[in-house]
Amino acid sequence: MLNFKHLHYFWATAKAGGVTRASEQLHTTPQTLSAQIKLLEDSLGCALFRKRGRGVELTDDGRTALEYADQIFVLGSELEAAIGPARRTQALPELRVGIADQVPKSIAYRLLEPALDGPEPVRLLCHEGTLADLLAQLAVHRLDLVIADEVMAPNLSVKAYSHPLGTTAMSFFATPALQAALQGDFPRCLDGAPMLIQGAGSAMRRRLDGWLAELGVRPVRVGEFDDAALLKAFGAEGRGVFMAPTVLETQTCAQYGVAVLGRSPTLVESFYAISVERRITHPCVVAITAAARGQFLAQPSPD
Repeated sequence: MLNFKHLHYFWATAKAGGVTRASEQLHTTPQTLSAQIKLLEDSLGCALFRKRGRGVELTDDGRTALEYADQIFVLGSELEAAIGPARRTQALPELRVGIADQVPKSIAYRLLEPALDGPEPVRLLCHEGTLADLLAQLAVHRLDLVIADEVMAPNLSVKAYSHPLGTTAMSFFATPALQAALQGDFPRCLDGAPMLIQGAGSAMRRRLDGWLAELGVRPVRVGEFDDAALLKAFGAEGRGVFMAPTVLETQTCAQYGVAVLGRSPTLVESFYAISVERRITHPCVVAITAAARGQFLAQPSPD
């Protein structure tokens, strides 16, 4: 009879894209994980992985096994949800969401709020991290959904789908004192101006670099930040011009004591719901996507 523990180790490794990452997620050693997968290969009479460089890739038999494993573990999750302990104790259903660390917290709240206001109560569990780490958790069904500011890279060995939630233009902010010191109209006033920008791993950072290069504008990059809240905190002290979603203009000005310097309708930030479902059926995720597309992207009128 097939050993489902061995199958789960194989499935987790295939989803994570390697033995080392899967061993971290499963809280075991790479040696133990490799040995368990070898036992599964012996029982099936075929190799499921082959070495490629420093990593591994699925064989043809491995890809077939993965398709069956996907179905087996999805059914197992459905069985547990239908008659497991949580169902018997009437515990609130959980929505486990990963939020990529580049997504502004206020945006994340706006996106997730409809799930809390639905007809049925739900327990929301939020985890923040890098997109790569969150997708690895999504692949092994530790998360139901990932909110990100970019689509999933096509070269990742994760079977998931990016559902667009919409876009928002970007605005530039500065303290009144800093604005008074800048020369010229926006966006030319950014040339030579101190600027606080997103870290190199941010999708919006790449768009910003391209936009500035296209305009021929060269600000002085006085700080780079992975954390958007920290970036704005420096901006509130007048250390540089910074950028935030236009949809959050009113909140940003009130919270950080800054004013709008200008807007770029062509510099756009996009948000996505990434799930293992090609067609979304989870009621909470349906509510999130419907609300985002219906009202989330309203922009303030230009001054």
